[in-house]
Formats: sequence, structure tokens, C-alpha cells
Amino acid sequence: QVHLVESGGGLVQAGDSLRLSCAASGRTFSNYDMAWFRQAPGQGRDFVTYIQRSAMWSASNTGYADSVKGRFTISRDNAKNTLYLQMNSLKPEDTAVYYCAAGVHSGRYWRDSEYTYWGQGTQVTVSS
Repeated sequence: QVHLVESGGGLVQAGDSLRLSCAASGRTFSNYDMAWFRQAPGQGRDFVTYIQRSAMWSASNTGYADSVKGRFTISRDNAKNTLYLQMNSLKPEDTAVYYCAAGVHSGRYWRDSEYTYWGQGTQVTVSS
């Protein structure tokens, strides 16, 4: 079992930055692929970004939705069991509840079904 708790959401203006955190507890954090998804009101849960579980001899691979490429950066600190999402140049369309997720994906890291554990979400609201 992995318990995930997101934090760092809030109300910001367009163009501002926020950093979300996801604290993990339970099983070994470094063994899991981690991802951020988001859900806007009345919409489904959308993939934002993922980072691969730790690799011995190389940096963890990452992937991003086209809508956030160049603006968002995912990172992880395995020593602190924490996942981060740095969000820059925020836009009103980034408004959503942001969820972190943990799992071992089979290659389709953009699919929410690939992840087993989910946090409760943190609200991000971007005003224009």
C-alpha cells in the first residue's frame, strides 16, 4: 500500500507559478512510476506528466502532455519520498484538481488505469 498526499495548490493569476508536492508513505517510493493527472469541473481525468521509477545507471525518463510541455516540470526526491510538479506560466485552462498517482506502468504511462495508488487531490485555480 502507498499513501499519497498532495499539497501546494491554490488560487493564482495567469502567468504565475506554483509548485505542487506529493508526499508518499508506505512501500518503497523509488520503486514506483509516478504521475500527475488533473480533472477540471465536468471533465474527465487527464494525464499531465509522469516520471519513471528510479533507474540504477540513468536519469528517470519523463513524459508530458502537449498542453504543459515547456511550462511544467516533474521531479522526484526519493530520499524524501516526495514527488513535485513545478508549474510555470499558468493559464486559466490549467484550473483543475491535480492528483498524483503511483504504479508500475506497462508502457502506456498516460493512462490512469496504469496507476494503482492515488492521492486525494489539490485544487489549482488560475484566474485571468
